[in-house]
Amino acid sequence: MTTRMRASLAVLPNVAALSATCAAWLGSFYLMMQPGLLFELTGLWLCAHAMVLAAYLVHEAAHQALFATPRANHWSGEVMNFIAGTPYASFERIRHMHIRHHVERVDLTCFDPKEVIRRYPLLRKALEALEWAYIPAVEVLMRLQLICRPAFVTSQRRHLPRAAGMLVVRAGLLVLLGLYSVKAVLLYGLAVLLQMRVLNFFDAFHHTFEQYRVLPDDPVPLNGRSRTYEQANTYSNLISTRWSWINLLVLNFVYHNAHHHRPSVPWWRLPAVHRGLYGDHNTPALLTSRELLATWHRNRVRRVLAEDYGSVGEGPRRGDTFIGAHGASFLTVV
Repeated sequence: MTTRMRASLAVLPNVAALSATCAAWLGSFYLMMQPGLLFELTGLWLCAHAMVLAAYLVHEAAHQALFATPRANHWSGEVMNFIAGTPYASFERIRHMHIRHHVERVDLTCFDPKEVIRRYPLLRKALEALEWAYIPAVEVLMRLQLICRPAFVTSQRRHLPRAAGMLVVRAGLLVLLGLYSVKAVLLYGLAVLLQMRVLNFFDAFHHTFEQYRVLPDDPVPLNGRSRTYEQANTYSNLISTRWSWINLLVLNFVYHNAHHHRPSVPWWRLPAVHRGLYGDHNTPALLTSRELLATWHRNRVRRVLAEDYGSVGEGPRRGDTFIGAHGASFLTVV
């Protein structure tokens, strides 16, 4: 088989994922506009799931893992960024911060929501109440700052045309949708909240890295953070260990140790990399989503202002001390 043919076959899963995501997202609006609970719920699920997949496809494009050329990855990333609901920051800004996360082996953010939350007690109470009610309030705040910071922070002013332009475009599209169906607008809003909740659940438990608030190009000293440190502080929160195909629901992003071991490997090859690392044996790096549900529920309010992510213990309930993170999405830390 020629190199060109192998390259063509390798890109097929990515083209299929991109096409399915676009079709599901566009088709979901048609379903949400239809009368009948079955159509509405199907459209709601399709919309939320398409936006989850779009977020993870942005991640794939950031690692140049979709196509052979940077240009194709860039434009795929921009389209998926629009569907994911975070186009106020450019794909290149998202990519820059995420690659730093891999190179410097830390969790980086240009905006620290905890600093703002501590400054305004009423905001803190509101966010904690909403998180108690399972509404992803901190993630909403992280998305709002993508729009607001360019208008109010001088160093961010160069990003204002992009943020304002995208706000006008997306608001205009929502108005047009509302002219056909106010119900569809409301269901779309619910789908966005569901997407944020899903992304946050998986993002919350991927690392116990150090946290830094930085400007985009501020250096962070490695301080001995080796590849061994990286793997020791990275966790794979698989939805299922028995039926690996179920993890495709989140584009295999849950094979996070495999991803950090070989960041350029595309999503569809990560289970094989995981098996190469651990075989069929259990590993301390694996915390299934089922194990993490209890701590996700128990610490949902504490997580708003927790100083660190906690730690992973030992034994059958070792995830109970893993507090997790809010506002750690690669889409919004810019």
